[in-house]
Order: sequence, then C-alpha cells, then structure tokens
Amino acid sequence: MSITPVELLLYAGALLVLFLTPGPVWVAMLARAMSGGFASAWPLALGVVIGDVLWPLLAILGVTWIISEFAYFLVAMKWIAVAMFLFMGTMLIRHAGQSISANSRLTRPGKWAGFLAGLVVILGNPKAILFYMGLLPGFFDLSTLTVWDVFAICSISALVPLIGNLIMAASVGKLRGLLSSPTALKRMNVTAGVLMIIVAFVIPFT
Repeated sequence: MSITPVELLLYAGALLVLFLTPGPVWVAMLARAMSGGFASAWPLALGVVIGDVLWPLLAILGVTWIISEFAYFLVAMKWIAVAMFLFMGTMLIRHAGQSISANSRLTRPGKWAGFLAGLVVILGNPKAILFYMGLLPGFFDLSTLTVWDVFAICSISALVPLIGNLIMAASVGKLRGLLSSPTALKRMNVTAGVLMIIVAFVIPFT
C-alpha cells in the first residue's frame, strides 16, 4: 500500500464528521427505526453501504484518469477539498437550527424494502461522486494508489457510516430527542461545522 495509516485515520475522521451531520440518510434511518425498530433499520444501513462503496470508487477511477491527462489537477483538487469543508462547515454553523423532515415512503415494512430505501437514498444523489472527487485528493495522492489502497479507501468509506448508522438505529430514542429539540440540533450542527472547518485547515498539511 502507498497510503499511510495516518492518512487513512484522518480520512476516517473526516467521514465521521460528515456522518454526524444530519442529512437524508439520517432521516431515512430514523424514519425506519422509529416505525419498526432496529430490525427495520439495519437493512437500510446495508443498502447505504452500496453507495458508500460505489461513489468513492467511481471518483477514484475518474480522478485518476484526469490526473493522467492534466498534471496539476491533483493540486487543484486538494484546495477544492479545503474549500468544500470550509463551505460546508460555515453553512452548517449559519443554518444550525434548521430542522429536517421525515419521508413516510421510507417506512414501508420488510427487510427488502428497507434495503432498497437505503440504496435509493444514497444513490439518489449523483452529486455524491463530485463530492468524493473533491474530497479524496485532499487526503490521498490518487496518482500512486494501488489496488489495495483503493480497497482500503472504499472499505473505510463504507465501514464508518455503516457502524454509525447501526449505532443510530439502536439508539433511536435518544437521537429522536436530539432531532426534535431545536437546541440540541443546533448544538450538534455547530459542533459538526467547527470540526469540518478544522479538517479544512488540516488537509493542506497532509
């Protein structure tokens, strides 16, 4: 492998920060967990894993090809990653009190329905590949990645949110309280926003 444990750890930390930011997957997970408990929610988490592997894999393949054609692309993408984290962190802090709403279509009973709901939520946003194309070059030199490097990156991209989603499903009562409390939601968003800004300042030194 060409990437170091420190690079993987920093990337995993960034993914954790992103996971802690309420979004569509949170809504889907909580909707199913509140309607059918953990048994209804864990298949959705597995569906989300598909996209969490697919999007970074496609991003790596796309960026690697672009790097082979344009030598300075990698440097530019690292600074784009910095800008993305600064922007997302700032916007989270500015709109920290904004609530998120649930979608009843995500609560259909059945394991297969749960799996498909997770797949739809994660693949329903094709902008995710653009996100990873901006994020990954900030942590890794994609021009030197080996097959095992790609495997490690995709594995971490899937495992961090999977573990988080399963913990969320098992802790639905507490998390439901967080999302229904404007004060708690604002505090959580501000914390995630600050962490994103810190990640942005760390990226140039990796």
